[in-house]
Amino acid sequence: MIRLLPRSTRWRVALFAALASALVLGLGSYWFVSTLQSPLENNARARASDKVDTLLALLNSGVAPADVPRQYAKGGGYLISREAADCSLGRPERFSGDEPVRVYAPDCVIVEPFGLDDQLYSTARTKDRRFAVVAAENLDPVGLETVATAERILWGGVPAAALLVGGVAWFAVRRSLRAVGAIRAEVDGVRAGDLGRRVPVPDSGDEITELAVTMNAMLGRLDRSVRRQSQFTADASHELRTPLASLRTQLEVQLAHPDRLDWRRSCENAVLDVTRMETLAADLLLLSKLDADQPAGAAPVALADLVTEHVAARVPYDGLQVHLEASPVVRGNAGRLERVLRNLVDNAERHAKSRVTIALTASDGQSVLTVQDDGPGIPAEDRERVFDRFVRLDADRAREDDGGAGLGLAIAAEVARSHGGTLKVADSTSGARLELRLPLA
Repeated sequence: MIRLLPRSTRWRVALFAALASALVLGLGSYWFVSTLQSPLENNARARASDKVDTLLALLNSGVAPADVPRQYAKGGGYLISREAADCSLGRPERFSGDEPVRVYAPDCVIVEPFGLDDQLYSTARTKDRRFAVVAAENLDPVGLETVATAERILWGGVPAAALLVGGVAWFAVRRSLRAVGAIRAEVDGVRAGDLGRRVPVPDSGDEITELAVTMNAMLGRLDRSVRRQSQFTADASHELRTPLASLRTQLEVQLAHPDRLDWRRSCENAVLDVTRMETLAADLLLLSKLDADQPAGAAPVALADLVTEHVAARVPYDGLQVHLEASPVVRGNAGRLERVLRNLVDNAERHAKSRVTIALTASDGQSVLTVQDDGPGIPAEDRERVFDRFVRLDADRAREDDGGAGLGLAIAAEVARSHGGTLKVADSTSGARLELRLPLA
């Protein structure tokens, strides 16, 4: 395939700028020349019309065509004829003045100059329709010279101006693209292990600056994402290594001393470790799906029914209280929303002293689900960090035997985000109060 346009952006912009300017300047020049020439033509046409009126008046008064030049002494530039007249015969006659008069039969008279290229004509007939009069007037020679001079200037000036505009565009784009070249060179040097680099931001304040700022923001997001992924992988490996090491130790001891151990007890412990790994693997899989924004089946979900069913299915807890003050309906995946509720209540029960409260309300077009405990609460400086993955506060690290890997609140926050809602730690006078807000369906 033949490429008509150059590959370089500089040359394409310069070419289009030159063509556009040539078109605009050409149309403007045509209008300018027409504006100069129009008064000349109008003036000559008016004089020809006046001459026709004067000649018609003489003919209508009875003056013969051959005698009209004697009566009209203002000069030539007209034709008087009759359709039946034979203008191929006759003799030229000269009357007073410098203008020749050609009489071809009595009914056909030409007073020169007539029939020149720079003349305009006006035509009319006498009242009895016998004679036709054609008057000619020359355009103003000074005006014609002015128009000709303007045309010569514009014929050379328009291409020169178009080339000048194209050249200016070429240099302007070249200057702008220097910053793009610097950005491209810097981005080309970015590698997975060196995402801390940033592209130079020009101080021009134009779209190139916005591009550089956007590129730096993108690199920052990539850097954070890679760091987060690396930390996530390390934490996941650490969490999986503990039950694997425990399971391996038990199996090695059983093989080394088969007659000294309670096999049933050892198998029960091994099942606990496998269950812990299975739960962790399921959490990691769910997080990967949420990170990839993989859609789950969405349908209207009645949160009051969801809470009621969840509480009925839980292991009874004496301090669990439920307050359903509204029956909001949201659009989402019931399984994932139930997972959020389960994680919040599990977290509250682990930290509560004696009471966990579930409350459901609706306000400002949102459903508000709160889970509160009467435990030690969450320090203000940790209210954001508590939703990070594999994060357990210092007070929780002694609770690893509960099976928590620090993913419960992280999963809940990601599910809330995927449903267009938010999960945050709200202010509370005692204990921790987690608040889930979802838009109503």
